[in-house]
Amino acid sequence: MTQSTAHAHTPTALLVGASRGLGYAMTEELAGRGWSVIGTVRGSARTPLHDLADRHPDRVRVEHLDITRPEHLAPLHERLTGTPLDVLFVNAGTTNNEQTSIGDVPTQDFIDVMVTNALSPLRVIEALDDLVTPGGLIGAMSSGQGSITDNTRGMREVYRGSKAALNMFMRSYATRQTDPDRALLLLAPGWIRTELGGADAPYTVEESAPLLVDVLLAHLDDKGLAYLDRNGRTVPW
Repeated sequence: MTQSTAHAHTPTALLVGASRGLGYAMTEELAGRGWSVIGTVRGSARTPLHDLADRHPDRVRVEHLDITRPEHLAPLHERLTGTPLDVLFVNAGTTNNEQTSIGDVPTQDFIDVMVTNALSPLRVIEALDDLVTPGGLIGAMSSGQGSITDNTRGMREVYRGSKAALNMFMRSYATRQTDPDRALLLLAPGWIRTELGGADAPYTVEESAPLLVDVLLAHLDDKGLAYLDRNGRTVPW
């Protein structure tokens, strides 16, 4: 599938969690490639995404959504009705103290991370998937740390568990699809220098966004569920 042949219209993506960091950078990258992008922000404060929308009002639209608030989903669906989506991608992530072993994690920390990283992305997908075109893609930002096979060091245990749970929930979602050819994607971006990733991460947002968008758009040509890294390689479950 290519933009010139598969879409007579301007392709449209909904990127959930685009106020800053990697979500913002992917929004900017998609808009630069000719896509129309609807990006969501959580709060009422002005964000870099608002500035981007001001610079490109024909390409970027800002919507409000707190993914941990299920009551926000039906109003967003209503606002988006009539706008076919070629990509629905949920970029969500939070963490706790990475040094805390699972047995010492406060219950509320566990709940916050699991609800944000695992439960809420699937709530969003289940609520909005009917807006996605038959040839479109539905995906979520996972992590290489969600790989059970690759966990040889421990640490960040709640975060790892939340992303492994996200992967499992997405796999369950995939098995329930009536269309086995639906493109579904779990994307592992690598360790990136964001507020979540920290200053020691080896990759910058600026160099990462084009690679991730490449992988996302390339998977439009594939079918079924894939768990891929920033270079399009399969990550072991």
